[in-house]
Amino acid sequence: MTKMIDFQTDPSKYRHWRVEYDGPVATLIMDVDEDAGLFEGYKLKLNSYDLGVDIELSDIVQRMRFEHPEVKTVVMKSGKPGVFCAGANIRMLGGAAHSHKVNFCKFTNETRNGFEAAEEESGQKYVAAVKGACAGGGYELALACNHIMLTDDSTSSVGLPEVPLLAVLPGTGGLTRVTDKRKVRRDLADIFCSIEEGVKGKRAKDWRLVDEVIPNSKFDDTVMERAREFAAASDKADVAEGIKLGPLSRSITDDAVSYALVEVEIDRKGRKAVITLKGPEEDAPADMDAFVAQGDQAYMLKLCRELEDAILHLRLNEMEIGLWVFRTQGDPEKLAAHEALLADNADHWLANELRHYWKRTLKRIDVTSRSLAAFVEHGSCFVGVLAEILFAVDRSYMMEDEFEGDNRPMATITLTKDNFGPYPMGNGLTRLETRFLGEPEHVEELKGKIGEALEAEEADEQGLVTMILDDIDWEDEVRIFMEERASFSPDAMTGMEANLRFAGPETMETRIFGRLTAWQNWIFNRPNAVGADGALQRYGTGVRGDYNMERV
Repeated sequence: MTKMIDFQTDPSKYRHWRVEYDGPVATLIMDVDEDAGLFEGYKLKLNSYDLGVDIELSDIVQRMRFEHPEVKTVVMKSGKPGVFCAGANIRMLGGAAHSHKVNFCKFTNETRNGFEAAEEESGQKYVAAVKGACAGGGYELALACNHIMLTDDSTSSVGLPEVPLLAVLPGTGGLTRVTDKRKVRRDLADIFCSIEEGVKGKRAKDWRLVDEVIPNSKFDDTVMERAREFAAASDKADVAEGIKLGPLSRSITDDAVSYALVEVEIDRKGRKAVITLKGPEEDAPADMDAFVAQGDQAYMLKLCRELEDAILHLRLNEMEIGLWVFRTQGDPEKLAAHEALLADNADHWLANELRHYWKRTLKRIDVTSRSLAAFVEHGSCFVGVLAEILFAVDRSYMMEDEFEGDNRPMATITLTKDNFGPYPMGNGLTRLETRFLGEPEHVEELKGKIGEALEAEEADEQGLVTMILDDIDWEDEVRIFMEERASFSPDAMTGMEANLRFAGPETMETRIFGRLTAWQNWIFNRPNAVGADGALQRYGTGVRGDYNMERV
């Protein structure tokens, strides 16, 4: 049986990272345990990483925001002499299934996007303190930081050697960040991405690959001095204490994953999963003090954490479940009140963090390579942030009028002001703006519907669902849709869905998840990279890959 990958962890379980807190400055030390790989068959030498290393990093970035809001600068450094990070472990990549490689790249991208955005979203600036070799995914870790400091000595360099060494691309946004974020000149970037040895010292700064180059004798002191300067210049409000993120309550069986507020039912024969999100049973807290007092049991935080874990579990552990169906059940008015508390206190540190957390979790849905659908059934609570799911999926079906024997409240959709800004997609637009790309005036008109519980006919008229179905047609129509979707080629579906979901402008983020991921997906299937005589298999043998030289 394939080993289940668990995305839940906590500091007591870390094998690869340490964090030292000193008031507004935190030092994040990468010290990978080479014997603690996620799978057998490789050692994580030279601070190379696999998915397990990144699961810990993702957890650290999340806890930094919720448990340590006092932090304003995070210094990322190596705990090993002579190397910052050697990147993704090549033996792991060479032995991993194609699906694991692609999902690994996707998760590492999301993690790096998470700490890259921390300065703008949370006032936490990440600084890379690079000593030693910083290659491939190691440089991609540094690239996602918002300030890179390189020591000036004979061994320290930055590089993206994937093309010449491995016949693959930097899989975590490296190419895109070099051109779009660092704004490295195209011809210099071409040289940089074509050489094995990397770039050192002054040239690295001249080419915009790093922000500062510092003599080795002064490096450590200068890094901490700069970290304190950044913290002093930050406009992030001082917060004395965060909230603890405890373990999620979760049970997993052969055909279900159950949390307190999220239920996942898996139909292996039908190759689908039904994900049910439960609305709140209790009224919203009276104010933010009461909300903070609830800690990680606050409804909106608990639901987001459980939904994120379910998404990651299904992505990595249920590869053949090709269709996800989202549904909700609960009181729409109670849910609206819980969301309104956060919206009305958006400048409160915890409300701010939670709203950004929802944004990131919804983005995980957007870039998931599964067919996505939503069923707006009687008794549902697609309100505000949960209504965003309706605009993230590929198709949505809504119950119209009463159903025989169904005494649940009538199916409705309720827009709130949060559907018009706080949760943009990777293209920089809201999901409504993306949905109505050809009718921007309709998005403005929909603002007039904020707070109205829209039943099927009006939801359909406003273009908020794909199809409305009555009691007679519902069962057959949704069954035919699900059976048809499960019968299509998963490759064709992945390609079609990824092309259709991100209408509108291209951004660094859409390039990373769209263009880069699509090319990497293809390259990971090519014998030049993964064949018996390909570069990934021959890496470390002293023999270069045997390439088919036909250009495609």
